[in-house]
Amino acid sequence: MQIRVYYEDTDVGGVVYHSNYLNFCERARSQIFFDAGRSPILEGGHFVAKHIEADYSKSAKFADVLKVKTRLFQLKNASFTLVQQIFREKEKLFEMKILLVYLDFEGNMTKIPNAEREFLSTINYED
Repeated sequence: MQIRVYYEDTDVGGVVYHSNYLNFCERARSQIFFDAGRSPILEGGHFVAKHIEADYSKSAKFADVLKVKTRLFQLKNASFTLVQQIFREKEKLFEMKILLVYLDFEGNMTKIPNAEREFLSTINYED
């Protein structure tokens, strides 16, 4: 998924705020569902972030066009882990590993429905 860096994403020096890399990755995760005609909010529940490991390599700047790449790292019964990377052209700026768990609407961790497990298993880096 491509994302343009806008002024609101940056500090006074035109450098992207560290937290916005997480926002860019969140948009890319949602877009994966939308591109498939799905919603990340399911009939019986939704996914929430449980753990994030982030590595900031270089700074993105105002007006940059970034590419967010996402791939499935691990899929379990009630959770899955993704690796997401942000590039400016061929230069990797950021990488994170995020563990997402499936919760019912009462907040209980529960098994991911089979149809969603099949869909999640197809997530791989975009070129």
